[in-house]
Amino acid sequence: MQDCGVSCIHATHVNTRADLGTAMGILVTGGAGYIGSHMVLHLADAGEKVVVLDNLTTGFPWLVDHRVKLVEGNVADADLVSKVIAEHEIDAIIHFAGSIIVPESVKNPLKYYKNNTANTRDLIAAAVAGGVKHFIFSSTAAVYGMVGLEPVGEDAILSPVSPYGRSKLMSEWMLADVAAAHPMTYGVLRYFNVAGADPEMRSGQSTAGATHLIKVAVQTALGHRDKMNVFGDDYPTPDGTCVRDYIHVSDLVAAHGLLLGHLRGGGENITVNCGYGRGFSVDEVVSTVKSVTGIDFAVEHGPRRPGDPASIVAGADRIKALGWVPRHDDLAGIVEMAYKWEKYLDTRNDRPSIL
Repeated sequence: MQDCGVSCIHATHVNTRADLGTAMGILVTGGAGYIGSHMVLHLADAGEKVVVLDNLTTGFPWLVDHRVKLVEGNVADADLVSKVIAEHEIDAIIHFAGSIIVPESVKNPLKYYKNNTANTRDLIAAAVAGGVKHFIFSSTAAVYGMVGLEPVGEDAILSPVSPYGRSKLMSEWMLADVAAAHPMTYGVLRYFNVAGADPEMRSGQSTAGATHLIKVAVQTALGHRDKMNVFGDDYPTPDGTCVRDYIHVSDLVAAHGLLLGHLRGGGENITVNCGYGRGFSVDEVVSTVKSVTGIDFAVEHGPRRPGDPASIVAGADRIKALGWVPRHDDLAGIVEMAYKWEKYLDTRNDRPSIL
């Protein structure tokens, strides 16, 4: 394995505390949600001291690993956040809390500017006041807007087409301005399409009414939905359906660990894409789900949704240059883990309702 020092944490091994650099506390907002709960597992496995802050609107207490402390509350509650930072000696915040559904953001933009922008402003303010040294922000590929079929790099023009994308971009700008004025470094990860579940089945996508394509497809395969809707089949893509870059959630959180080590090791502020650099169309994903599960199911093609680009695929050279080595770059494998998780949810009495 390549020796990269504290700034290089590979997705190919379980990190040690020495990799991440210090025994100070890490605050994970939204840590009871899908990606956040996987981040908590990654950090806890590395021996880190972790505190989760989540208002449990879409998260679940049972997703939070038993090794960490869960605080129920809102990131905009300055008094609560300040108390958590002081009591747990927080030196880094990894911020996942927010709203993520693009079509909903078009219908209800104020919710997104509140949850994703205003609340992030309040969290950053509390972080500065509490002397937090490092801030890692969960952003999105939606900041790029309508791009072509080629992979998009971090230096591309930022032209989001949805309130969701704009709410995240505003937070990126805000974070950069604050870091320029205060002794805090930051890392921004622009996600592409996150999917899959923890390989040990400790966590997965459990949110009621989730719109993630792979989750919806496996739910349909299991009979939880009567049919699957495909929005738009007239895009300028090879088969007419949208093309996306699907990244396994465990590889994504490993990238966060990489950035945390980079910042703690004295690295500069950085913004990176997080994807595999190749895309699959909606129809290709549906076909893969049918193949993996061995189940055929109804698929209905309909009109486009507002705010959906035809294609968006990550240019991932920057994150790979830092030492990121994905372990789960396989669409069928991602689908298989998502399918296993969905079947596990069927065994729970407190399974979230589909709709």
